[in-house]
This record gives sequence, C-alpha cells and structure tokens, in this order.
Amino acid sequence: MSKALSFLTDPSYYEVKKNGVSPFQNMIAYLGGSAFQTIGDNPVTAYRQFVQQYAKDAAGKAVDPKVAIAETNAVFRKNPVAASLSGLVPRLVGVLLKRVPKFGFLLGYETFTGSTGDPGYAAATAASILSAPFINPVRMIEKQQRANIKVTGKEKPLMEILRESAAKNFKPLFRGTVPLMGHSFASATLGLVGQPRLQKWVQNELGSKSTLGGSATNLVASAVVSPIYVVVTNPLSRLEVIMQTNSIQGKSIPVTEAVREMGRDMAEYGLRGVFRGQGIGIAKAIVSLTLFHEGRMFLARQFKVYNEERGLLPEA
Repeated sequence: MSKALSFLTDPSYYEVKKNGVSPFQNMIAYLGGSAFQTIGDNPVTAYRQFVQQYAKDAAGKAVDPKVAIAETNAVFRKNPVAASLSGLVPRLVGVLLKRVPKFGFLLGYETFTGSTGDPGYAAATAASILSAPFINPVRMIEKQQRANIKVTGKEKPLMEILRESAAKNFKPLFRGTVPLMGHSFASATLGLVGQPRLQKWVQNELGSKSTLGGSATNLVASAVVSPIYVVVTNPLSRLEVIMQTNSIQGKSIPVTEAVREMGRDMAEYGLRGVFRGQGIGIAKAIVSLTLFHEGRMFLARQFKVYNEERGLLPEA
C-alpha cells in the first residue's frame, strides 16, 4: 500500500498535464465536489437513514414501510433543522477522512499505473477495497449521531460516541465494513467512473443535436445512473444501517444476522421490505451525483484557467 501511495511524494504528481490540471489539482477538485455534494444532500441522506432505521418498532418487530415513512416525517416536522443537519459535521470532516483515501487510491492507481484520462474500473476496485477501513468509522459516527434523534430531538454528541467506542478499543467503529466495501465498489464504478463516461456519451449524442449544455448533460447522466446505483446499493445501505445504528454499548450485529433480518423483512413485506428508502435513495443519488460532478468540474475549470494564465500548460 505504501508503494501505491508513493505518488504523493513524486514531483510529477504536481505537474500540469495535457488535460490542463495537475493530478494534485484534480484531487482537490474531487474533494471540493464532495464538499458541495455533502452539504447539498445531507437532508436527503438523513431522511433515507431514518426510513431504513425505523423499519423496526420498539419491540424489534418489522413494521410496514408506510409506518417507517410516517415516523420519519414526524421527526422532520418536529425537528426540521436538527434532522436536516444531523450528521453533517462528521460528513464534512469525512470529506477528508473518507474521500482522501478513496480518491487517493482511485486517482493514485491511475497515476501509479501510468494511465491517463478519467479513472477506470480497475482503479475503482482498488479504491473501494483499500479505502473501506478509513471510511467506515466516519459512516458509523454519522449514523450513531442520528440514531436517537427520534427520542431526544438532538443528535448524539461526537465525544460520547468516541468514549463509548474507546471502552471497546474502538472496535465498534468498524461495524459494517463488509457491506461498505460492496457499497463503495458500486459507488466508485457507477458514480465516479460510469457517470462521467455516460455524460461524455450524452454530450456527443445529444449535445451536438440540441442546446443541452454541460450542466444539463450532467443531470441527464446522473438521472440514468442513479436508479441502477440505488438498486445495487440499497440492500447494502440497509445492512449498514442495521449494523451501525445498534447501540455501541450493546452487542454488535454480524453481517449474517443483518442479512437474516432483511430476509424476515422481505418475507413479511416483499421487495418493499428490502428496498426501504429506495425512492428517496434515487432522489438522493441524482442530487448527490449532480452536485458532486458540477462542483468537481467547476473547480477543475478554475484550475485550468489558473494554469493557462501562468503559462503552466505543457507544450502540445
């Protein structure tokens, strides 16, 4: 892994390439896009977690998805600001703690192997596996902050979560790592690799025959990719919620038990039980992907202008 990250100390990593930006500037553009995405989609992210979290009643029995949605709506009506902003701070911190490893492995793999252009599927696979241990603690903390908001009306303090985790040698922070790897792989292949490639196709096919600009084709590409992404990741996201919203002080829920819980839900409520939150998930994915790529491309354009003005572009 240290060899894979050696590009960070390579001077060429900071040199402007033929695409008008340096790999380092490209990394910053990806991080900036993530920040835009995180702030913009947080209310939708919180809503989706609550819909999945309230799949069980106080007695631990699965409830109809309509009941979970009603309870989620009640929480948002009672505490709209607290609910919408819940988990935002760790998510913003996670832009660095989660995205630097993920984008570092994603973009670094391409640099290390000498590839040019947008990241490919091999890079996405490497990034999803290698970045999971870095990403999981942040996702765990984010979900724990929202876990009791229905009862208390406030998100759980960060230091309280860390103290409870420290009492168990921080092992609870790695609950849900297995489904996260699958979730991260789908996110990287569909969101980070597939969406830009689809956008280029849309630009070539529709942009030349219509008045669609870059932002419009970005939205079209996100709208096409998002339903596929959500169908693939929604069950994995549900497993994460089951495993990560359980009390830290209590016993952890293994993947096998989380899968059995989903199975019981499906037996009683059919596919509605498995795909709880899918509708809002599609909306979230469209918003998230669009905001991310708009922010990323905006920052990349600014870096390119900066480099052009200073004569840093390589000779053709």
